[in-house]
Amino acid sequence: MNTLPQKTALTIAGFDPSSGAGITADLQVFAAHDVFGISAISALTVQSTLGVRRVEPVNALFLRETLETLHADLPADGIKIGMLGGAEQVAEVVRYLSSYEGKPPAVVLDPVIRSSSGAPLLDVDGLRLLRDELLPLVQVITPNVGELELLTDSSCDDDAGIQSAAEQLAQRFGCAVVVTGGDREKPDDLVLADGVWTRLSGERIETRATHGTGCAFSSSMLCHLLHGSSAVDAARKAKTFVTEAMRSATPRGGGRGPMNLLWPILRHAPHS
Repeated sequence: MNTLPQKTALTIAGFDPSSGAGITADLQVFAAHDVFGISAISALTVQSTLGVRRVEPVNALFLRETLETLHADLPADGIKIGMLGGAEQVAEVVRYLSSYEGKPPAVVLDPVIRSSSGAPLLDVDGLRLLRDELLPLVQVITPNVGELELLTDSSCDDDAGIQSAAEQLAQRFGCAVVVTGGDREKPDDLVLADGVWTRLSGERIETRATHGTGCAFSSSMLCHLLHGSSAVDAARKAKTFVTEAMRSATPRGGGRGPMNLLWPILRHAPHS
């Protein structure tokens, strides 16, 4: 039995009412990893498994007050940053992270720029602020190939292009980079940590339960970092978690459905 104090993780992300991604998914992932989750909503969305219909960023001052109130009472050991929604919200997260006194917590950024259905989730000014001011404050960034291209203005048509772009980020900002491969023909993840590349082999799972894979991966990786894993081991364990969450999911909705994010808990739950 684990006798160490339970870690606290903060997710700063959008609200997905279908619970496949964003805040509601992140909190499930934290619970599945025995981490206490707290949250600050950056944007509201109208969406389902069929796609995103509308995004409404939360008032920036409201987000600031949420972050300050949580920090005063429930300081986080680690922070996952997902969809922020706009430049004002990015600026508030930069302000929050920059205000830390002493050692800042582990910060994992999932740079959500557009949805898998193609809907824009971050404006041009927000992307600029994310690149110039937020990236220097994070320890790990987990883009997919499309997000990596937007962050670096580079072509990432093959492994050589992906590695060159990721190395730009790592050298400029001193962070580990995990390029997730779920949107590629062969779903391998490429991890650049401490100047060393590691390939994490993946398998293609025939399922519609693929909504929120990036959210779940980054949140799982944060949890494993909090439990003491290295960046490479945390990425490997997060990939295993997401793979099983897809494999064990129950089909829901008419589109890309949610995964079974509580599988580590449900697997050991007594059957009624």
